[in-house]
Amino acid sequence: MSGGSGSRLWPQSRSLYPKQFLPLVNEQTMLQNTVSRLDGLNSVTAPLVIANEEYRFLVAEQFRQLGRQALAIILEPVGRNTAPAVALAALKAKALSEDNDPLLLVLAADHVIKDVAAFHQAVEAALPAASDGKLVTFGIVPTHPETGYGYIKALNHKGHEEHEEKTSVLFVQEFVEKPDLETAQGYLASGDYYWNSGMFLFKASRYLQELNKLRPDILEVCEKAIAIENTDLDFVRLDEAAFTACPDESIDYAVMEKTTDAVVVPLDAGWSDVGSWTSLADICEKDESGNSVQGDVLLQDTRNTYVRSEQKLIATVGVDDLVITESDDAILVAHKDRVQDVKKIVDRLKAQNRTEVKLHRKVYRPWGAYDSIDFGERFQVKRITVKSGAKLSLQMHYHRAEHWIVVKGTALITNGDQEILLTENQSTYIPIGVVHRLENPGKFDLELIEVQSGGYLGEDDIVRFEDTYGRA
Repeated sequence: MSGGSGSRLWPQSRSLYPKQFLPLVNEQTMLQNTVSRLDGLNSVTAPLVIANEEYRFLVAEQFRQLGRQALAIILEPVGRNTAPAVALAALKAKALSEDNDPLLLVLAADHVIKDVAAFHQAVEAALPAASDGKLVTFGIVPTHPETGYGYIKALNHKGHEEHEEKTSVLFVQEFVEKPDLETAQGYLASGDYYWNSGMFLFKASRYLQELNKLRPDILEVCEKAIAIENTDLDFVRLDEAAFTACPDESIDYAVMEKTTDAVVVPLDAGWSDVGSWTSLADICEKDESGNSVQGDVLLQDTRNTYVRSEQKLIATVGVDDLVITESDDAILVAHKDRVQDVKKIVDRLKAQNRTEVKLHRKVYRPWGAYDSIDFGERFQVKRITVKSGAKLSLQMHYHRAEHWIVVKGTALITNGDQEILLTENQSTYIPIGVVHRLENPGKFDLELIEVQSGGYLGEDDIVRFEDTYGRA
């Protein structure tokens, strides 16, 4: 599952480039780490990915970087929470599977699991119960009285001790909401409670049966939406009108809290859902003063502080208990006790219609990326990178002219009725209204500087006549 905006990790996480596509803990993105974590598990197929339609090229590109292929990338035209997402995966998996009823290991793309071997052991322990028709969830062994997670209370039923001893499977008594601190302390002391990880293992058919019994309205909509799917490149597109009518419901509320077949497998593997800057700081290495740093950082008399630099030098003097993080167009400074309120900043940016809530200055496209390095009244300068063999759409603009200067690689350019091959230090000018296209015929990335000029420079001033990637 690769949806979600990760707003509490702003400014790194943006609504159109959220945390699951970012390298927050190592050189791989969180989605790539989730996929790589499956290596070594027996009988695992290529993964099914459920993502928002706006993330389609991010998912495909990150799989390409790993040298892997997804079994399918199912695109949701709108977000409708996890119960419908898992239903779509179950329906698609049944259609693609040779035995028509595979086991589904349901994972979120934005979790951290440090002990991969322990994760594999928990999955293997859950297989017999899932194969027997149980709906398995993985409960995280709590390390402290956390108030930011929901909990699962486990129950040992008499008569099942042998089954539980062999498989480490416990019956679920109840799911409980996020507690206050005193309640969380009681949960920890009892030893009967686990953090709700949001990871599951069950037969596709069993999930669909329980959903049909408990929320048939959700299943009916998902069946309609996927029945008239449209496969496009790597993507499975749903019927938008049908899926938009789907209720917004989590898998916990729709199924897991109501079914009588829920069981939990304890998992002690250094898990975190990285839901805030403090949770990210908690899993990072710390110096003797409790500080965690990434990037170009200098600390002076600083304690218990997380500092993340991506482009600029950040220096701190005499501060404690802060989160300081810098992106290409924004800086956040927050007290560690207040990081949950970062979402309030995001809400204010939305209310002001600020671009910083949606995109970074550098924007990724299926053909490469562009970085808006300067702008002013009636002009904008971009640095454009085009991947080997990729090409932009055949397009024109009503309000702007463009001047392209190649700084690295080779560009094949359609400029009106001309086709031009340019190399480093060569350029071309594209007047307003002229049909044009940019392509990289070389084996290496193409880089160029684009200077736009005109009365309107918005990204929506594009008329596409032909596009490899199926964009309107």
